[in-house]
Amino acid sequence: MSDWKSAKSRWLVQYEKAKSKSPERRATFTTSSGITRPAIDTPDASPESTYDEKLGFPGEYPFTRGVQPTMYRGRHWTMRQYAGFGGAKESNERYHQLLAAGQTGLSVAFDLPTQMGLDADSPRALGEVGKVGVSICSVRDLALLMKGIPLDTVSTSMTINATAPILLSLYAAVGESQGVPMASLQGTVQNDILKEYIARGTYIYPPAPSLRLITNLFAFCAKRVPKWNPISISGYHIREAGSTAAQEIGFTLADGVAYVQAALDAGLAVDEFAGRLSFFFNVHNDFMEEVAKFRAARRLWARIMKERFKAKDPRSMMLRFHAQTAGSTLTAQQPMTNVVRVSIQGLAAVLGGAQSLHTNGWDEALALPSQEAATLALRTQQVIAYETGVADTVDALGGSYHLERLTDELEAKAADYLRRIDDLGGMVRAIEAGFPQQEIQNAAYDAQRAQETGELVVVGVNKFQQASAPITGLLRIDESVGQEQVARLKELRATRGNDAVRRALDALKKGSEAPGENLIPLILDAVKAESSLGEIADAMRGVFGEHREHVVL
Repeated sequence: MSDWKSAKSRWLVQYEKAKSKSPERRATFTTSSGITRPAIDTPDASPESTYDEKLGFPGEYPFTRGVQPTMYRGRHWTMRQYAGFGGAKESNERYHQLLAAGQTGLSVAFDLPTQMGLDADSPRALGEVGKVGVSICSVRDLALLMKGIPLDTVSTSMTINATAPILLSLYAAVGESQGVPMASLQGTVQNDILKEYIARGTYIYPPAPSLRLITNLFAFCAKRVPKWNPISISGYHIREAGSTAAQEIGFTLADGVAYVQAALDAGLAVDEFAGRLSFFFNVHNDFMEEVAKFRAARRLWARIMKERFKAKDPRSMMLRFHAQTAGSTLTAQQPMTNVVRVSIQGLAAVLGGAQSLHTNGWDEALALPSQEAATLALRTQQVIAYETGVADTVDALGGSYHLERLTDELEAKAADYLRRIDDLGGMVRAIEAGFPQQEIQNAAYDAQRAQETGELVVVGVNKFQQASAPITGLLRIDESVGQEQVARLKELRATRGNDAVRRALDALKKGSEAPGENLIPLILDAVKAESSLGEIADAMRGVFGEHREHVVL
């Protein structure tokens, strides 16, 4: 068993001779998280004596190798292309096109006014209606968005945070109109407000009432919508803001710890809700680090849930996640090269054990994806699933000396961030102190500097540049979308029962003033009365106030 050590010593002599003749490209090779890559990893990177503790088997604690015993041998991951633009009618057409092309789940992108709890006729919504996602102002809009889509069989993910309780209530009301009971609805709302304070900015209320709404939704879903994931704890936007892979794990799991603790403080039992928690991660360009990142996150979360929160149900310890290829890596220069980036990132997500995946369109550095680009992105997933063979073996890269060392080191770095955040008093206190924001800003600065100096090569941007003809056929959102949405709102207010709206909004205001009341049933009542999204958000805004950003310099 020790022969490999003497062989390695002999090989290192030859390696140094080779280096003297042909110097290496860089003095050191590191990952985004600062992990040094040796020229070769050997069995000491992953000793067999630690197998049970660190790896185990798929579907078993600590879930390093996957959350299901069969993984993709049973069925492929959910192919869930993120889409939404303009009004509900246009987005509905895109959903039907994607489903016809073989997509297996919906993923809804909302415009900024919808994310911020603003109706299309708000002065603050001017110029933003339907631009980066679909505009939804009422239950009538959501009914049009889901027209012809059977909500009892289709799983829907909604990327929405501050207004997540409103959007889930709208979805439930539309399901009811289709004859689908809430208990049959399947899907996810992102509902992760802490990462909005850290990295993205689409928040409304201060942290305390925001956490109340989140735990209210946990409790409501546990009782009324048991197949629904009431949160998707998101590292995606943390990575898009410039974090390293280790920071993405550490800050995302720290957010998860805060949500679990808030739910416990609200009186929920850990095994009552933890099995429905889900996660959302980025997939960046460093292939091996990304595969290791997902494995490290699963193992660390399993230990947190078992040791810190004393979960008993194995499902409470499983980190199930959706992945999306990295928008921040897409380039406007030579944009067809993005097809290659997305393919490699999608492959990393699959080899890392994702439960669902979105692959970006090649044109997304320039505009919202065209129908052709969205279809090609879906075809990328289908080629990975059906033609490469990587889905036929569970954790196909498991046991690679290099992968296992990366997994260990990423877990250690992420655990160190968790300890530092605990020392600051938890994630809310850390956000108030600006700690994660500052760490992400520093990492983003380092990456940008590496790109500008040429240490980090971006093909077509700082190396291998070439002139190219302007791209045509990009998707552009006409300003008439906003005008049409305002007209729909005017019609809604003229034809609904406004007395019922006033009663429902008054009840929601009173409920917001009572700290122990679960607000989700009141929001659902307001939705069914045809209150607008902005009116519902304003009813709570008047009680909770609005969050003001903590600026970090």
